Amino acid sequence: MISGEQIVAVDLFCGVGGLTHGLIKSGVSVRLGVDLDPACRFPMEENNESKFLEADVGSLLPSDVQTAFGDAQITLLAGCAPCQPFSSYAHSAKRDAPHGDWELLRSFSKLVLAVRPTLVTMENVPPLLKQQIFKDFVADLRDADYDLDFRVVDGREIGLPQRRQRLVLVASLLGPIVIPDAESPLSTVRDTIATLPPLSAGSSDPDDPLHAAASLSELNLARMRHSKPGGTWRDWPRELVSACHARPTGSTYPSVYGRMEWDAPAPTMTTQCYGFGNGRFGHPEQDRAISLREAAMIQSFPKDYAFIPPGATINFNTLGRLIGNAVPVLLGEFIGDILVEHVRAHGSRS
Repeated sequence: MISGEQIVAVDLFCGVGGLTHGLIKSGVSVRLGVDLDPACRFPMEENNESKFLEADVGSLLPSDVQTAFGDAQITLLAGCAPCQPFSSYAHSAKRDAPHGDWELLRSFSKLVLAVRPTLVTMENVPPLLKQQIFKDFVADLRDADYDLDFRVVDGREIGLPQRRQRLVLVASLLGPIVIPDAESPLSTVRDTIATLPPLSAGSSDPDDPLHAAASLSELNLARMRHSKPGGTWRDWPRELVSACHARPTGSTYPSVYGRMEWDAPAPTMTTQCYGFGNGRFGHPEQDRAISLREAAMIQSFPKDYAFIPPGATINFNTLGRLIGNAVPVLLGEFIGDILVEHVRAHGSRS
């Protein structure tokens, strides 16, 4: 960077550190991660040279952020507020109704305007684009003299091995900033998880406790054995089809109880990605759903990324939530590269 200056960042709503880890890979120094979930402390601190603050971002003071920045000349405030009210998995009526999580986006906006970091980035689900709260945020940034750009980024274009679309915004006080197009080679399920040891449903790898697959009932095991990669429950014998799917109202929901395809990207990882019946999360070949480790690797976390302390109990609900809600590391790196190149081009503000 110009004058040897490094971007110093605070990551709000940091989760297990996906965005942080990607930013660090780009050369950004993430001093602090903030999240209300205590389960995020271990992975955030264990895998990144960052401190963790268990706190509600809504109650965070501008001075808390300024203290973390210290005397850094180039600062970045990053955040991904919870996206449940805007998610495509939420009912459209609920997306249009007022929601408590919207206040977290407003809290992020207030911190940006109070602290005035050199750089800002946020990512969220694409439906947020249509919400007034996002339009207000963009207007506030422009009124505060930030140049900015935003667009929906398809994970496949940056080499992410899943079909995941995210709204990305970057803003700067240094000058015009642009989110470039990316054309990384397509990454597939095979590229990502094929080398992991085989598992049966309900078992785990003794060398990696996170490589654990949820158990299956006898009925779901039979369904799994009749499932084809890329197929649906419509491939099963009639006696295995759930009553709710057999009804006309259920016939339009084919995207559950499916196997992934080896040579295609995975579906979007969700908080229930470890369950065969929760989406197309069946292993392409083995008779089980993907393991927690496989889900994390599809989210582009390194194979050795530690999510729990050694000897801790594997809780599928908790770890599924942490992994499914994480910002993919590759997306963090993509954003970090944009910001690093921008600072190289524009230098520090006077």
